[in-house]
Amino acid sequence: MGILSRLRDIMKVNVNSLVERTDDPEKTIDEYMRNLNSDLGKVKAETASVLADERRAKTLLDECNAEIKKLQRYAEKSVEAGNEDESLKFLERKAMLAEKLTELQAAYDLASSNAASMKQMQDKLVSDLGQLEAKRIELKGKLAATKLQQGSGIKASFQEMDERVTQALNEATALAELRAEAEEDDLDTLIAQLQQNPKKE
Repeated sequence: MGILSRLRDIMKVNVNSLVERTDDPEKTIDEYMRNLNSDLGKVKAETASVLADERRAKTLLDECNAEIKKLQRYAEKSVEAGNEDESLKFLERKAMLAEKLTELQAAYDLASSNAASMKQMQDKLVSDLGQLEAKRIELKGKLAATKLQQGSGIKASFQEMDERVTQALNEATALAELRAEAEEDDLDTLIAQLQQNPKKE
């Protein structure tokens, strides 16, 4: 039952720390879940095998019990018919089967215990997988939200840069217009001065 020790190790793994150590958490979670589902499939197959062993052991035990009861009835009927020798043979056979019955009971008890353990392990794995699936959905949601926020941050940065460039362009245009107006004013002033002070010939 090497699969059981492997599964115990797997179930001890901290999914959060596993995700934190990787560059692609979503891919890591998906791969981890695939492995767990594969292992669960093996446990189900082994559980089915153990349950089949339990059924076989129960069948053999029931058959032995039925045979012992039948031999007891034959022995009693032989005594009633006055055939004690035949009755002794039936009782001897019954005694041999009683020893076998003890072995069959022990085998069935062991098979039943193994089956109960496997069913318990399978139920626990199904429960744990359900919790991990919920965790995976939660983590995927958080990753999607993070990517969306990062994308919004980049968009916001571009928008801020665009606004700054537009503002700088507006300022440069306004400054150029002011300079042009100032140059026109200076030219007008110069013409006015020349007109007031004509050169003497």
